[in-house]
Amino acid sequence: MEPVIVHGGLFYNEDCISGAREHLQDNSVDLIITDPPYGIRGDTLHQHYNRDERCVIPGYVEIPDHEYADFSVRWIREAERVLRPGGSLYIVSGYTNLYHILHALKQTCLQEVNHCIWKFRFGVFTRRKYVSSHYHILFYEKPGGRRVFNTECRYGLSEKTDDGRSPNTSDREDVWAINREYKPGQQKNKNELPRALLVKMLQYSSNEGDLVCDLFLGGFSTAEVAIGLNRRVIGFEVSEEIFFTKIHKLGQLKPGGLLDNLRSPLVRRNKNEGQKWTARERAALASRYAALRARGRQRKEIVAVLCEEFGRGRFSIEKALQKR
Repeated sequence: MEPVIVHGGLFYNEDCISGAREHLQDNSVDLIITDPPYGIRGDTLHQHYNRDERCVIPGYVEIPDHEYADFSVRWIREAERVLRPGGSLYIVSGYTNLYHILHALKQTCLQEVNHCIWKFRFGVFTRRKYVSSHYHILFYEKPGGRRVFNTECRYGLSEKTDDGRSPNTSDREDVWAINREYKPGQQKNKNELPRALLVKMLQYSSNEGDLVCDLFLGGFSTAEVAIGLNRRVIGFEVSEEIFFTKIHKLGQLKPGGLLDNLRSPLVRRNKNEGQKWTARERAALASRYAALRARGRQRKEIVAVLCEEFGRGRFSIEKALQKR
């Protein structure tokens, strides 16, 4: 089947397993972000969650319980094949079939980087159990190459909040509190990932011009954000109704249109960053540390002074002090 081409991206109204085999070369994709069917009878969610489905696009294709294990193995093997060495994979999953996905990942060469939790407010009231308010985000890499991870793409390592905390560290913790987007009265897919979630993954794990793949396009949210951040996109959606309802909206987007809305991190480069310590510098560091310690200063304060004087980051100073 021929793709629909939008802003240079290739979009296929096909099953992703057979489609990837036909259209994607080995080691050709920089980043995969995908939200596969959860296998929880998503095509009938409104019947047991009291959801108003009037604005939901019909045609959602669910995976039956008895097929989910084999289905997971087959699509994850394709993800493994098409990722370049050093490429990254993010899988968003509920808990019901999480073990099938984890088992499938174990059968590949892909390696876990993080198992993150996406925490959100959930609107379904429960009386006899705890309220479900999270999804799992499995962050994996394909070994053999350098993985993109832009540590200071959102907050600089030297930035501090008013109470002295590091927003960089907070942003990179493995529990993400990002609310779902509610679109009352708007046409939408059965399940759509929020823009803030996708922006975060794309910022940290890709650069402009990288090829981003979504094997389950669904609401096309990944594609929309990737285009907005000047990434190249390729994707698959098996439902004809959903595909042709959402594809025309992509053409209305401005490539790179989200870049101006991104926060500019305050990145500070130390003058000796990345340079090896000489024996003379190590001796000077030890001497200066002892002198400051003798004055009764606390270690945290001392390290901050040493960072300024030696033109190096905190971790470099700490590591050098441990070796003295």
